[in-house]
Amino acid sequence: MPPTTPDKSAITPSTPVRDIPGVGDHRARALSRLAIDNVADLLRYLPMRYEQQSAEAGVGELVVDSIGSVRGEVMATRPVMTGRGQKFRFEATMRDHAGQQLRMVWFNARHLVDKLHPGMMIRIQGKVSRYETNMQMINPRLEYLDGLDAVREKEERIRPVYSATEEVNSEAIERIVADVLPMVIDELVDPLPEGLREAHVMPTLSDAWRMAHCPADMDEPGVARRRLAYNELLLLQLGITLKRYFNSHRLAAPALQWSDAIGEHIFARFPFELTDDQRQVIGEITGDLQHTRPMNRLLQGDVGAGKTVVALYALLLAVANRKQGALMVPTELLAEQHFISIQGMLEESNVRMALLTAGQSTAGSSQRRELLEQIAAGEIDLVIGTQALLAETITFHDLAVVVVDEQHRFGVLQRARFRTRARNDTGGLALVNPLQRDPSPHYLVMTATPIPRTLSLTIFGDLDVSTIRHLPPGRSPIRTRVVGPPNADEVYRCMADRIAGGEQAYVVVPTIDAHGHESAVQLKNVRAHAKLLAQKYCTDFVVEAIHGRLASRTREAIMNRFRDGKTHVLVATTVIEVGVDVPNATMMVVEHAERFGLAQLHQLRGRIGRRAGGPTSVCVFIADPTTEQATERMAAIAQTNNGFDIAEHDLAIRGIGEFFGTRQHGAPPLRVARIPDDLELLQLAKQDAKHIVDEDPDLTRDDHQLLRKVLIQYHGDALGLIDVG
Repeated sequence: MPPTTPDKSAITPSTPVRDIPGVGDHRARALSRLAIDNVADLLRYLPMRYEQQSAEAGVGELVVDSIGSVRGEVMATRPVMTGRGQKFRFEATMRDHAGQQLRMVWFNARHLVDKLHPGMMIRIQGKVSRYETNMQMINPRLEYLDGLDAVREKEERIRPVYSATEEVNSEAIERIVADVLPMVIDELVDPLPEGLREAHVMPTLSDAWRMAHCPADMDEPGVARRRLAYNELLLLQLGITLKRYFNSHRLAAPALQWSDAIGEHIFARFPFELTDDQRQVIGEITGDLQHTRPMNRLLQGDVGAGKTVVALYALLLAVANRKQGALMVPTELLAEQHFISIQGMLEESNVRMALLTAGQSTAGSSQRRELLEQIAAGEIDLVIGTQALLAETITFHDLAVVVVDEQHRFGVLQRARFRTRARNDTGGLALVNPLQRDPSPHYLVMTATPIPRTLSLTIFGDLDVSTIRHLPPGRSPIRTRVVGPPNADEVYRCMADRIAGGEQAYVVVPTIDAHGHESAVQLKNVRAHAKLLAQKYCTDFVVEAIHGRLASRTREAIMNRFRDGKTHVLVATTVIEVGVDVPNATMMVVEHAERFGLAQLHQLRGRIGRRAGGPTSVCVFIADPTTEQATERMAAIAQTNNGFDIAEHDLAIRGIGEFFGTRQHGAPPLRVARIPDDLELLQLAKQDAKHIVDEDPDLTRDDHQLLRKVLIQYHGDALGLIDVG
């Protein structure tokens, strides 16, 4: 029995678009490709712009040099080729109801050959001009008419224009929205307390949606967008403010004892003098660790700024208090490098360390079980690892400090998961008053991708921020060049000359091998490129390749040979992006650089320039950008070595939705609000959220009940919120 189509009274915000009368499966699939799966998605799909649509007139009423709109029947069409077939235009003639004719011309519109034919009824709108004795329009907007549209004249109005595809055009989306909006407008309950809405002179939510999709004048879309953007930002700021409140009032961390003697004992372990920035940040962190309020701090600094030693100070303070510390990093190679370097600094100390990664030993093996038992028994003081530290089987004896390196790779929810591992309970943020405070470790996250100020109020808004702005002495400047593929030969011959002078180099390529990649034929890969370099440019030198699929022992051996100078060129994927420190490596070449993100390119470049004195380090990005965004990335990376400037460029180019891969990593999407354009609105939402949480931290007041429900519904998962009451 075929499925029945629901009547219009059954349409709600959660109704799938395929169940909207007149949509059907084909158009529903096309809408889904625009991330429109239900009625709520449809309403949130706002027009990208608005056009003033003129009232329809006859051809005889059109005025030269003005915008006109006219309907009629297509009388004739013809494609025209000029310039030896290199230029194309499509000409057509239309006759209106009074029999007067209008000439129309479209340039480079080959698709009209198959779509526009004599006998069709159409409506066009465009600028009117004169051609000989006839009226004409050049490249007018074309609308095909059928049914009632063929006889119903359009009056002057504001027309919404939606981002569309060939499968579903703007007019189709407009019609669907216009049909659906009256069916659900009364169900769009406004979660914003009336007093707050009136104080900000904002329309109701239902009025805002109507103004956005069916504006009465050109002022209404701006009014609607302000209200809808504020809604998004208020919900986001509420979630962030509630998390801060939860951390402060409902979690308890161990208060770590500190003294000058303990501090000096830790400092003595570092083989170099710390900068003023590092010492200041250590002071901020130490102040946090001495309280039961869990530290929840973001440490940001440019590549090579010395963040790891600051984090190690916090971890060692935990160990000095006979508690445990954990350092989690995004890759096995980085975990191995940190383990080796920290082990060197702690040589001959009583600190018991362990390395824990997924590839280190087989899950369930006797070696892994023994290590987990030692961690649970408190026989390990400091654990360094990857996301394997979040495994269900790991329990810490007394975890006091957690450090996560490159926080944006792990995402929002995994911070809460780490606390869960420490507490061994279900965790989460509950919007109710618990009877007692839950135990939690202190939490420090680090990033070498500095956070633009506006983003620090959003994705990382629940964190206090510490910044290392100046690099330690000994970091040499890096000269950056962006060249095209034809210059590759010159680049590698230059690299060979530098190696002959005693230097070492990295070469980064996007793939491991020639299998499993759509563009593998065109893309350089680790294995083939290492072979090419060894045979063509580096015949007298040692070239090795490293990537994430190698066993940890193999990777460690390769890195040791490169660090010791036995290997001259290391060909790698982005596995070397963070944490690898070889001062004698003074040159880097990145192939297909246009395929990498801006922050990633900056991270890669940070692997060189770590040698005081000597030759200037050089980073060469070989790129062939084919998109505007890729071209902008290449221009930005060539302009500056400053990570804070890079971060601002990156945000401007990609926007907040992609800056930290928020779609993949759990941060709530902003579909109306635009960061950083809406900074003033963001500050207003932050202020309002703080006021609401200060007065009603559980959102249990009558005028906050709906706000609580909507917050949990839309952003509960993304912000780590749960509703247990």
